[in-house]
Amino acid sequence: MTAPRVLYTDPAWLRTGDTIDPALATVETEVLGGSTELLFGPFADGRYQLDSPELAARAAGAEVLVVYRCQVTPELLDAAGPGLKAVVRQGVGVDNLNAELLQERGLLGFNVPDYCVDEVSSHTTALALALERAVVPQHRTLTEGRFDIYAGGVPRRTSSRTLGIVGFGRIGRAVARKLGVHYGRTLVFDPYIGRDLAEGYGAHAVDTLTELLAESDLVTLHCPLNPETDRIIDRTALRGMREGAYLINAARGRLIDPVALTEALEGGWIGGAGLDVFSPENPHDDEAWAPVLKHPGVVVSSHRAFLSSDAEASSRRRVAELVRDVLAGRTRLVGRVLPEGSA
Repeated sequence: MTAPRVLYTDPAWLRTGDTIDPALATVETEVLGGSTELLFGPFADGRYQLDSPELAARAAGAEVLVVYRCQVTPELLDAAGPGLKAVVRQGVGVDNLNAELLQERGLLGFNVPDYCVDEVSSHTTALALALERAVVPQHRTLTEGRFDIYAGGVPRRTSSRTLGIVGFGRIGRAVARKLGVHYGRTLVFDPYIGRDLAEGYGAHAVDTLTELLAESDLVTLHCPLNPETDRIIDRTALRGMREGAYLINAARGRLIDPVALTEALEGGWIGGAGLDVFSPENPHDDEAWAPVLKHPGVVVSSHRAFLSSDAEASSRRRVAELVRDVLAGRTRLVGRVLPEGSA
């Protein structure tokens, strides 16, 4: 009997500098056992070759595909062939999972929706408070040899200010609990929840994004990326924010229009921004982000809000368990991804 084939297209945890080491797949080997053939996407020049013919060749005959940044396309599914049963996303977001396409093909789709709630909510809080307390300009000024309590400006008292949360899923709720304690009021905009849910977290739901932007002193984004939210923070939205307000994004890079953000920062419409995500993922690959990165009112990190040793270990084990169950004909409910509008 042929061993089932499982392809991990671009596992970040397999990287060691500019190479990958398959021997690091200890968790996967433990969970899936020696009877499963584990394959990994082609890696060269310091990155996974996700558009290469070699990836298609390795996908051939796979019963499960595990993707990270890799886009699920008809070509990838065709390359896997008729024996493919499921695609698993090693992460929270589902914008590259292509749930509609999977449903058309009769394939299961999964993600790990809650493995890094603690990490992302903590990172969001860190970005927000770094802006509020001007931590970066203070650090830079003092390490460059000048003692100046006013470097970065005079902070405001957050207890008299309003926090606005866009998207009130698992992470948005954790942010309300962690970051909300620093603010006098917390507003929530999420058209997919009832208003009483926000009240249970000490927050108040508003009916429109426009209302939240107009009343919040710090706005943090925690909504998924889909056609409805793509560039949800555009020029109009930024113009509608309070003067001096801060904007935080540790969700998806395409939620924000970088050209509009540059205009808002340079025009003084908002006070600053804390960003962990960009589109493309590396902002140096798009000149539109260059003025944002250089702006003194911006705090940035390299898409690592999800990262901790505990979160990575949990994600790897849970994905491997999902793969194991799919191969055994068992379907889990947690992490099952359906197209929007599906029951």
